[in-house]
Amino acid sequence: MSKFLTVMMHTYRSKIKSKPFIISTLITILLLFVVTNMNQITKMFNGDEVSHVGVIDKTGETFTALQTHLKQAGDELEAKEVTKSEKDAEKLVRTGEYDGLLILDKDAAGIVTGTYKAEDVTKQDLITDLEMALQQIKNKAAAESIGLNQEQLAAIYLPVSFNKESLSTTAKSEEEAAQVYILVYVLLFFMYMSVMMYGSMIAVEVATEKSSRVMEILISSVSPVKQMFGKIFGIVLIALTQLAVIIAGGYAAVKLNGQLSGKNESIIQELKLNEIPVSLVVYALLFFVLGFFLYATLFAMIGSLISRVEEVNNIMTPVVIVIVAAFMIAMYGRENPESGFVAAASYFPLFTPMLMLLRVGMLSLPVWEVALGIGVLVGAILLFAVIGARVYRGGVLMYGNAPSLKLFKQAMLLSKQEKKDSTGI
Repeated sequence: MSKFLTVMMHTYRSKIKSKPFIISTLITILLLFVVTNMNQITKMFNGDEVSHVGVIDKTGETFTALQTHLKQAGDELEAKEVTKSEKDAEKLVRTGEYDGLLILDKDAAGIVTGTYKAEDVTKQDLITDLEMALQQIKNKAAAESIGLNQEQLAAIYLPVSFNKESLSTTAKSEEEAAQVYILVYVLLFFMYMSVMMYGSMIAVEVATEKSSRVMEILISSVSPVKQMFGKIFGIVLIALTQLAVIIAGGYAAVKLNGQLSGKNESIIQELKLNEIPVSLVVYALLFFVLGFFLYATLFAMIGSLISRVEEVNNIMTPVVIVIVAAFMIAMYGRENPESGFVAAASYFPLFTPMLMLLRVGMLSLPVWEVALGIGVLVGAILLFAVIGARVYRGGVLMYGNAPSLKLFKQAMLLSKQEKKDSTGI
């Protein structure tokens, strides 16, 4: 047991102090701060910039209404009536006095029309505000022409009352689904990235030790099985450590966003993430750890079968394809969590971590279904652990072989022979 702990803590300490771990963690936290506070960062660079639009009102009666609607929309767009000719007004746009020029007119039917001219017509926010203001003016004029008052016009545009009720006993309410939708996506993405990143880390580390002949020294003092599981547990601790640091950084980013924006409620409170059931958080952690162990065992086996680090990607391809397939099915399942295909696929061990987490988050599953999924996953981990230990024991002693699935059989035979020689039986 002491040798297992030694390998585990050595793996943990060496990786957590490495530059790639520190840099990737800091970059992730920095991205969280940037994404969470994007609006405030944009304002820091742009300042409280107000767009100025010159308006030539050929109708003689529309500018005042336009100005009123723009003020109601916000303070980021200011319209000023221009009495000069159209050509002179265009010169003012070119010199930068105005961001754009809006020409108001009427068509043959007497309906207000607008023509916007600017050096750059890609500022969609500004153009959208102008279009919406003119649309409201046009709607009001149309209503008045047929004798409708403001109350009647408001009643016409009043949204229809539309309630949604699920007949399925496993479906969650709309509010509950909205609460966990983002969380499930984040957890699925993090699980996918963690398995891809840390799984390859295990394979590369084993292959590196093997290629440098360090493995021959290690197996004389620590059994290959203890080495494999020591590395796996060490990498799991690294993943959980990074997850904890990222969560803490994300929480700090959200708190900073609330302070900078002056909101009384943080994003967590607005999205009601603080009301997410504790059971979902527990299931998320459970499926993440079990799923990681499952794939980590596979990657450790892969690393033991190759002699050079350059060969890792070649032999990892089948496992990577399975992980990508699981993630793609999970993305489909986010919109169709009750699909029979998703339900059946969630009991395939290599898909279970992602798909069962998805179904637990999006549906109200009976306890026996969740227990069955956990049981399938635990059984697969035990099976892979037994096979992986045998393959690892033989694989670390194999050198000079080209990457191939046939190596699994050779590793099993070599493991059996090595065990027989060590026991003398």
